[in-house]
Amino acid sequence: MKSLSRQQHELARAEKQVGILDDYESIGIPSFQQKLENIGLFPLKPTNLEIFQINVGKMCNQVCKHCHVDAGPDRTEIMTRDTMEQILEAVKGSEVQTIDLTGGAPEMNPHFRWFVEELSALGKHIIVRCNLTIIVANPKYHDLPEFYKKHKINVVSSLPYFAARRTDAQRGEGVFEKSIRALKMLNEVGYGNPDSGLKLDLVYNPSGAFLPGDQQELQGEFKQKLWDMYEIVFNDLFAITNLPISRFLDYLITSENYEEYMTELANAFNPMAAPGVMCRNTISVSWDGYLYDCDFNQMLDMKLENAPQHISDFNLQQIHNRPIRISQHCYGCTAGAGSSCGGTTT
Repeated sequence: MKSLSRQQHELARAEKQVGILDDYESIGIPSFQQKLENIGLFPLKPTNLEIFQINVGKMCNQVCKHCHVDAGPDRTEIMTRDTMEQILEAVKGSEVQTIDLTGGAPEMNPHFRWFVEELSALGKHIIVRCNLTIIVANPKYHDLPEFYKKHKINVVSSLPYFAARRTDAQRGEGVFEKSIRALKMLNEVGYGNPDSGLKLDLVYNPSGAFLPGDQQELQGEFKQKLWDMYEIVFNDLFAITNLPISRFLDYLITSENYEEYMTELANAFNPMAAPGVMCRNTISVSWDGYLYDCDFNQMLDMKLENAPQHISDFNLQQIHNRPIRISQHCYGCTAGAGSSCGGTTT
């Protein structure tokens, strides 16, 4: 399976995706801006800057059907060490305490370990969004669990389901078996043990055009099944709504579920979830150093508004005072119990 970019698919272009999302009147749903205006939350403004979420590259050893990054082995976009050094300078002068490293498979960036070591030396809490299979993909990655342990990395890993059929359908043939092997390797060094201080969290994404179920119920079910079948332990499970971006948008359109799904998201808008959206305390940094309100805006090329747009020009005060850019995809973060990279927001 090739990425949309390699296929030269029209949805590989951010402006094409935004154009589809902006055509909300033809579906018969209100604009997301109107929803925020109704609850007095527009313009949406930042609260405080707590998290830098950094995409260190779109290269990945997997090609997942729902991937909003359109990552894969055929993507060559990789963050340079120079850009990483600019990020380190920006982080030193800010109140940011958490660094959330993502990709692609972030571990495939040749400067990944150096970057983690530098961030660790600054005393930052580091999250790595690991797809699990990278750990067993090549012998050079087999020591990742020990490397993570050394730097007390919070490992956050996607596992769509606790059975092979549904996991492989979403993420590729053989992914479930490799994921189980990687989880066992993480458990062996202490990850997932509540007394170890080594946090292992899982991410659940629905496999189709529907909202995730109750996060606590899903967590309980995953914990029970993974222990009973494989004696695997983990800490928390995050239930994240699929946003209509990139490959998931392509799936919605080709399966003729787009209008129904967008209507479901709009109807599930939760005014209690809206104040807790992650863009209010997070800045997203792309592989080439550009700045966005969130990872999803990054994939739609919606750069910061009324603030520096590149890490080389980072200005904390201007970033605090910016308005947050929104579009119809934002319904995904405010539907039901809310959704963020850390799970529900209510």
